[in-house]
Amino acid sequence: MCSLKPSKVFSYSAFALFFASVACHAATPTDAQLQALVSQAVTPFMQQNNIPGLTVAITLNGQAHYFNYGVAAKDTGQKVSENTLFEVGSVSKTFTATLAGYAQATGKLDLSSKASQLWPELKGSAFDNISVLQLGTYSAGGLPLQFPAEADSSDRMLGYYQQWKPQFPAGSHRLYSNPSLGLFGYLTAKSLGQPFDQAMTQTLLPKLGLQHTFLSVPPAQSKLYAQGYDSADQPVRVSPGALDAEAYGIKTSAADLLRYVQAQLQPASLAPDLHKAIANTHIGYYRVGDMTQGLGWERYAYPISLEKLQNGNSTPMAMEPHKVEWLTPPQAEQANVLFNKTGSTRGFGAYVAFVPSRDIGIVILANKNYPNAERVKIAHEIFSQLTE
Repeated sequence: MCSLKPSKVFSYSAFALFFASVACHAATPTDAQLQALVSQAVTPFMQQNNIPGLTVAITLNGQAHYFNYGVAAKDTGQKVSENTLFEVGSVSKTFTATLAGYAQATGKLDLSSKASQLWPELKGSAFDNISVLQLGTYSAGGLPLQFPAEADSSDRMLGYYQQWKPQFPAGSHRLYSNPSLGLFGYLTAKSLGQPFDQAMTQTLLPKLGLQHTFLSVPPAQSKLYAQGYDSADQPVRVSPGALDAEAYGIKTSAADLLRYVQAQLQPASLAPDLHKAIANTHIGYYRVGDMTQGLGWERYAYPISLEKLQNGNSTPMAMEPHKVEWLTPPQAEQANVLFNKTGSTRGFGAYVAFVPSRDIGIVILANKNYPNAERVKIAHEIFSQLTE
């Protein structure tokens, strides 16, 4: 069977036919073949969205491949590489979830605990009846996408939580939320007896072997930190906010993020507690349409149509409440599923997806925020060529 197939992304030129013919005779595509595939998928989107720099990293059968385009900063002209640091926005939530999975694996965290049990200052509030799991799956009862401006700082967030009133019964609806996942991470760190930044940077990241992943980029690495650009093409980087580290604070490279994906694909190679931590994040807790919600990760049956995958990563999915269908018992990872997560800050856009049964994963990082539908389309096209 061919490892690559023609599709509508390719023009039916002699080159495309030659490319498909070569792929039919190779068990694994060469870097040159992958380069052609990735460039065909990526180049139009970079032009359409005026993206200064973008990197694609693919792991295929345990081998890493990197494809870099454009510049990390327009003023210096420094080229993007697999070591360029990008803000990954809400992809950070999967790291927070893995820390929670580690706290579970080491017996420090029970997801059924009520939030106010771990943070006594919340006693007497709605969080007496909201579990850690509900916070980690955006089902606490309608916490909003962002903190209100007047509460978006570490010294004012407690007051916000204390007075917040749910819109829905806890566990009944999914509403994607930084305050929800952020509090999940905050409580996880409390269960470990450490500040979140310390637990992440001194415990989890070293255990994962990630030496180029940061919450705060150190001065020695600042030259590798890409400049982000907003919708008006003005330079911008992420601003501090309440629980920013927990919800959207990771800065990392394509190379390090791909190592993280490889850990998702082959967790048995890790220490037992870390293997269990990753398995904990892959458990499915409820369904909304075609999407099954895990901890941090969202999963789908694979193969999946582009339309279904785009719908699962759409603005309505992120901005609107959805009734949930809880799985009883929670569902362990199954064969033939795709896990994914998008992430954005004002100046950056990220997408990560992987299919364990096919031993394939992809990382797409850009120094401009562009539509999720287009990130998903790039990944879906590449996966379709490599897996079907």
